[in-house]
Amino acid sequence: MTSAEPRVRRSAVAQAVAGTPLADALQLAIGHLRAERIEPAETALQAVLARWPEQPDALHFLGVLRHTQGRHDEAVALVQRALAKLPSQAGAWNNLGNILLGARRLDDAAQAYEQSVALTRNTPDSAGALNNLSVIHRKRGRWAEAEAACRAALQVRPDSGDSWFNLSLALMGQGQVHEGLIANSRAIALWPRLLQARNEVIRALLMLGERERAATLYREWLAEDPDNPVVQHQLAACLGEHTPARASNGYIEQVFDTFADSFDVKLEALHYVAPQRLAQAVQQRLGEPQAALDIADLGCGTGLCGPLLRPYARQLVGCDLSVGMLRKAKPRQVYDTLHRAELVYYLDTQPAAFDVLASADTFIYFGVLDDAMAAAARALRPGGRLFFTVEALDDSDDAPHRLQTNGRYAHHRCYLQATLATAGFGAVEIEPFTVRHEAGKPVPGWVVSAQQAPCDS
Repeated sequence: MTSAEPRVRRSAVAQAVAGTPLADALQLAIGHLRAERIEPAETALQAVLARWPEQPDALHFLGVLRHTQGRHDEAVALVQRALAKLPSQAGAWNNLGNILLGARRLDDAAQAYEQSVALTRNTPDSAGALNNLSVIHRKRGRWAEAEAACRAALQVRPDSGDSWFNLSLALMGQGQVHEGLIANSRAIALWPRLLQARNEVIRALLMLGERERAATLYREWLAEDPDNPVVQHQLAACLGEHTPARASNGYIEQVFDTFADSFDVKLEALHYVAPQRLAQAVQQRLGEPQAALDIADLGCGTGLCGPLLRPYARQLVGCDLSVGMLRKAKPRQVYDTLHRAELVYYLDTQPAAFDVLASADTFIYFGVLDDAMAAAARALRPGGRLFFTVEALDDSDDAPHRLQTNGRYAHHRCYLQATLATAGFGAVEIEPFTVRHEAGKPVPGWVVSAQQAPCDS
């Protein structure tokens, strides 16, 4: 494509708007937007506003377009200008709520959704805003209010798969697993290709201890999609038989690319504290930060550890297998370099390159840790330190590590000590903490620190 072609297309779109009535011009612009043809949609909406300044529908949909571009402040301002002209436009209030939610302004988003509901109360048009309001309540841990909003949405639109799905989450968040399973089944019946809903049904079965039923659903899923690495891994976790030594690269990439956009919000809702606990261990062992160390954040994800490690670093690099995660980490602007690579492979390319290796909840996707610990030892300079967190296997369990039904591995304290010793680490300290909460229950973990042998040892 030559550089002149986009200009020609923009000119053609602008000319089409110039020669049509307002209703047709808006229909043209909205059609481009709904088809995700962003450039012609933007041109058409700007052309509408050039002919009809402050036209509220054009302002509204230009705001929606800006939201898709990640320009949240502009998006909010545009939709608010539209609503100043037409305050009874319920759809614009709902879209304003979506934009504010994307900007994490939860209070403002809730008010926008409530305004949309007030304008459409007791009609099917209120279902979308009610469903969105339930998401806000759920993010705040207000499970009963989330349930009430979903039930109100279903009262006016009983065939809403979204509302049944969110109702199932609200019910399971209150420990009503059987009722949540039924609601989730309704969601699947109405929206059979919704993989997340299918995941939640299986998760509910596992919470009930019904592994065979869950395994049957995984097998049916694999019959439809036999090469799906996520389902392959989860079936192994469900059965507890022939479990892999670690999660496959395909599993890691698919899971984390899928959840990159919502990863931070989801972890916040789970009271996830592994990065903070890891940073506390670093501070306890290294003292006050001097910005003098070469540090690698292994499995850096969206970069939650980056700001906590940066004060200690002369150079801070991040490594992750998920492109989606790295795209979220880059805007934090705390890493000197970001690498897309599998963790052990990356460490093997960095002999004696680092003073500190840090990893929050990455080794929970490894069962066998021998190769990873040996690679970490090679990548550290003499006297260098390794810090990481994992989920804890109960002392009463005689296995060194176990693949849990959630797809993550838990490790026994004795196994960690032995593996680190074999890799040449000393000064090993393993301390318990609560990693997160799931289904209202604490998830036990270990924060581990160890030191590579110094030169004179």
